[in-house]
Amino acid sequence: MKESAYRKALLKHGADILFSPSMQSEKHFLQHGRVSVFTHSIAAACTCICIARILRARLGIRLNERALIRGALLHDYFLYDWHIPDRTHRLHGFFHARRAFENASRDFALGEIERDMILRHMFPLNLTPPACPESILLCIADKLCAADETLTRTSRYRKISRFF
Repeated sequence: MKESAYRKALLKHGADILFSPSMQSEKHFLQHGRVSVFTHSIAAACTCICIARILRARLGIRLNERALIRGALLHDYFLYDWHIPDRTHRLHGFFHARRAFENASRDFALGEIERDMILRHMFPLNLTPPACPESILLCIADKLCAADETLTRTSRYRKISRFF
Protein backbone atom coordinates (compact mmCIF):
# COMPACT_ATOMS: atom_id res chain seq x y z
CA MET A 1 0.00 0.00 0.00
CA LYS A 2 1.09 3.56 -0.60
CA GLU A 3 1.86 5.90 2.29
CA SER A 4 -0.98 8.17 1.20
CA ALA A 5 -3.50 5.32 1.59
CA TYR A 6 -2.32 4.68 5.16
CA ARG A 7 -2.44 8.40 5.99
CA LYS A 8 -5.94 8.70 4.52
CA ALA A 9 -7.26 5.76 6.58
CA LEU A 10 -5.55 7.01 9.76
CA LEU A 11 -6.98 10.51 9.30
CA LYS A 12 -10.46 9.22 8.43
CA HIS A 13 -10.78 7.05 11.53
CA GLY A 14 -8.25 8.39 14.03
CA ALA A 15 -7.58 12.11 13.54
CA ASP A 16 -9.03 12.97 16.96
CA ILE A 17 -6.69 10.45 18.58
CA LEU A 18 -3.59 11.33 16.55
CA PHE A 19 -3.80 15.06 17.20
CA SER A 20 -4.81 14.86 20.87
CA PRO A 21 -2.24 16.34 23.29
CA SER A 22 -1.82 13.05 25.19
CA MET A 23 -1.20 11.05 22.01
CA GLN A 24 1.25 13.70 20.82
CA SER A 25 3.11 13.32 24.15
CA GLU A 26 3.83 9.69 23.17
CA LYS A 27 6.40 11.03 20.72
CA HIS A 28 8.64 11.57 23.77
CA PHE A 29 8.30 8.05 25.22
CA LEU A 30 10.44 5.20 23.88
CA GLN A 31 8.84 1.87 23.09
CA HIS A 32 11.25 -0.50 21.26
CA GLY A 33 14.81 0.39 20.30
CA ARG A 34 14.75 4.05 19.31
CA VAL A 35 11.10 3.96 18.26
CA SER A 36 8.60 6.13 20.14
CA VAL A 37 5.29 4.82 21.45
CA PHE A 38 3.61 7.19 18.97
CA THR A 39 5.45 5.73 15.96
CA HIS A 40 4.95 2.17 17.24
CA SER A 41 1.19 2.77 17.54
CA ILE A 42 1.04 4.08 13.98
CA ALA A 43 3.10 1.11 12.79
CA ALA A 44 0.69 -1.30 14.51
CA ALA A 45 -2.30 0.49 12.95
CA CYS A 46 -0.74 0.46 9.46
CA THR A 47 0.16 -3.23 9.78
CA CYS A 48 -3.43 -3.96 10.83
CA ILE A 49 -4.78 -1.98 7.85
CA CYS A 50 -2.50 -3.86 5.44
CA ILE A 51 -3.38 -7.32 6.76
CA ALA A 52 -7.12 -6.50 7.01
CA ARG A 53 -7.21 -5.36 3.39
CA ILE A 54 -5.41 -8.52 2.27
CA LEU A 55 -7.89 -10.66 4.24
CA ARG A 56 -10.80 -8.83 2.60
CA ALA A 57 -9.37 -9.02 -0.95
CA ARG A 58 -8.19 -12.62 -0.86
CA LEU A 59 -10.52 -14.35 1.59
CA GLY A 60 -13.55 -12.08 1.76
CA ILE A 61 -13.04 -11.55 5.50
CA ARG A 62 -14.41 -8.15 6.51
CA LEU A 63 -13.23 -6.43 9.67
CA ASN A 64 -14.38 -3.18 11.24
CA GLU A 65 -11.66 -0.88 9.87
CA ARG A 66 -12.64 2.08 12.06
CA ALA A 67 -12.47 0.06 15.27
CA LEU A 68 -9.32 -1.71 14.07
CA ILE A 69 -7.47 1.57 13.48
CA ARG A 70 -8.68 3.24 16.69
CA GLY A 71 -7.90 0.21 18.84
CA ALA A 72 -4.45 -0.14 17.30
CA LEU A 73 -3.67 3.55 17.85
CA LEU A 74 -4.72 3.30 21.51
CA HIS A 75 -3.35 -0.14 22.41
CA ASP A 76 -0.25 1.34 24.10
CA TYR A 77 -1.86 4.55 25.40
CA PHE A 78 -0.25 4.14 28.84
CA LEU A 79 1.34 7.64 28.69
CA TYR A 80 4.70 7.11 30.42
CA ASP A 81 8.23 6.03 29.49
CA TRP A 82 8.47 2.52 30.89
CA HIS A 83 12.27 2.59 30.53
CA ILE A 84 12.57 5.16 33.33
CA PRO A 85 13.05 3.35 36.67
CA ASP A 86 9.89 3.83 38.72
CA ARG A 87 8.08 1.31 40.90
CA THR A 88 4.81 2.02 39.03
CA HIS A 89 6.45 0.78 35.80
CA ARG A 90 7.45 -2.59 37.23
CA LEU A 91 6.07 -5.53 35.30
CA HIS A 92 5.09 -3.15 32.51
CA GLY A 93 4.34 -6.00 30.11
CA PHE A 94 1.69 -7.38 32.44
CA PHE A 95 -0.02 -4.14 33.44
CA HIS A 96 0.29 -1.59 30.64
CA ALA A 97 -2.75 -2.84 28.72
CA ARG A 98 -4.98 -2.02 31.71
CA ARG A 99 -3.36 1.43 32.07
CA ALA A 100 -3.77 2.08 28.35
CA PHE A 101 -7.43 1.05 28.60
CA GLU A 102 -8.07 3.34 31.58
CA ASN A 103 -6.44 6.32 29.84
CA ALA A 104 -8.19 5.65 26.53
CA SER A 105 -11.56 5.25 28.28
CA ARG A 106 -11.04 8.59 30.00
CA ASP A 107 -10.05 10.46 26.82
CA PHE A 108 -12.10 8.80 24.05
CA ALA A 109 -15.41 7.01 23.49
CA LEU A 110 -14.54 3.34 23.05
CA GLY A 111 -16.66 0.67 21.43
CA GLU A 112 -16.61 -2.99 22.44
CA ILE A 113 -14.04 -3.92 19.78
CA GLU A 114 -11.63 -1.15 20.80
CA ARG A 115 -11.95 -2.13 24.48
CA ASP A 116 -11.18 -5.76 23.67
CA MET A 117 -8.24 -4.79 21.46
CA ILE A 118 -6.61 -2.59 24.09
CA LEU A 119 -7.15 -4.94 27.03
CA ARG A 120 -6.12 -8.16 25.27
CA HIS A 121 -3.32 -7.13 22.91
CA MET A 122 -0.66 -8.65 25.17
CA PHE A 123 -1.97 -12.21 24.86
CA PRO A 124 -0.41 -14.69 25.64
CA LEU A 125 1.65 -12.75 28.24
CA ASN A 126 -1.69 -11.69 29.69
CA LEU A 127 -3.77 -14.84 29.85
CA THR A 128 -7.14 -13.57 28.58
CA PRO A 129 -7.35 -14.36 24.85
CA PRO A 130 -8.74 -11.89 22.31
CA ALA A 131 -12.50 -12.16 21.81
CA CYS A 132 -12.87 -10.65 18.33
CA PRO A 133 -11.01 -10.91 15.00
CA GLU A 134 -9.75 -7.31 15.21
CA SER A 135 -8.10 -8.12 18.56
CA ILE A 136 -6.44 -11.22 17.15
CA LEU A 137 -5.12 -9.18 14.25
CA LEU A 138 -3.72 -6.52 16.61
CA CYS A 139 -1.98 -9.20 18.72
CA ILE A 140 -0.20 -10.41 15.60
CA ALA A 141 0.55 -6.95 14.17
CA ASP A 142 1.85 -5.64 17.51
CA LYS A 143 4.29 -8.53 17.85
CA LEU A 144 5.47 -8.18 14.24
CA CYS A 145 6.10 -4.45 14.74
CA ALA A 146 7.78 -4.97 18.12
CA ALA A 147 10.14 -7.58 16.67
CA ASP A 148 10.95 -5.38 13.67
CA GLU A 149 11.55 -2.29 15.83
CA THR A 150 13.69 -4.18 18.34
CA LEU A 151 15.85 -5.85 15.70
CA THR A 152 16.24 -2.88 13.34
CA ARG A 153 15.98 -0.15 16.03
CA THR A 154 13.69 1.81 13.70
CA SER A 155 10.23 1.56 12.14
CA ARG A 156 9.32 1.17 8.49
CA TYR A 157 6.39 3.54 9.21
CA ARG A 158 8.42 6.42 10.67
CA LYS A 159 7.80 8.60 7.59
CA ILE A 160 4.06 8.23 8.04
CA SER A 161 4.29 9.06 11.75
CA ARG A 162 6.13 12.30 10.94
CA PHE A 163 3.04 13.45 9.02
CA PHE A 164 1.17 13.64 12.34
